[in-house]
Amino acid sequence: MACRVCLFHLVVVVAACLAATAAGADGWNRAFATFYGGSNAAGTMGGACGYGNLYSTGYGTNTAALSSVLFNDGRACGECYQIMCDYQTNNRWCVRGTSVTITATNLCPPDYSKPNDNGGWCNPPRQHFDMAQPAWEKIGIYRGGIVPVMFKRVSCSRNGGVRFTINGNNYFELVLITNVGGPGSIRSVQIKGSRTGWVTMSRNWGANWQANNYLNGQEISFRVTATNGQTLEFWSVAPNYWRFGQTFTNGVQFY
Repeated sequence: MACRVCLFHLVVVVAACLAATAAGADGWNRAFATFYGGSNAAGTMGGACGYGNLYSTGYGTNTAALSSVLFNDGRACGECYQIMCDYQTNNRWCVRGTSVTITATNLCPPDYSKPNDNGGWCNPPRQHFDMAQPAWEKIGIYRGGIVPVMFKRVSCSRNGGVRFTINGNNYFELVLITNVGGPGSIRSVQIKGSRTGWVTMSRNWGANWQANNYLNGQEISFRVTATNGQTLEFWSVAPNYWRFGQTFTNGVQFY
């Protein structure tokens, strides 16, 4: 009898370890995923990060709107996540053995009129990805609608350098920062004219950062710190003849 009791406890411990491994090893976490935007992802353009046309900004259709818990008031904009359907939990609607890497480009807002487990998929404290349909269909079967997933944050691979789109007016710079590699997301930004010192910018919304300076006719540089702590300086990324609405890069990139 004692041996059988010991064996039972051993089986329980092993099962618990396997469950923990599935949920947390190598940074994997559990969530759910739905899709939006149509088969061509046209409905995903714009979004709460401010990236606008996701084709011209380089993000394409491998994108997702994150629940507020993951979106973190825009601090997650640009981050990359590897997502795979949890086939062991749902072998009916999951595509087995595939994964997709997406970029966070939008917020999936909560819907408090619906319960968390029946339509309120993005309500706190749920971790949820509302993926662009073409990305979702790489891991799930269309008729399923919603599937359990495993996800982990991964490094972003981008072509070319970080891009700075300067909007605003003479005494107000609103800078959209896109195409960020490595961690993908930004912790802090400073801006500098060729006749000024470094000025700390604040997050306006999404991936847009603001400052109140008169920088017309000056070369503009940026000092950017990513969420992994790496800081890069982008010297004279915009020439002194820059205009509002233009996008600039000098090829420097996070890795």
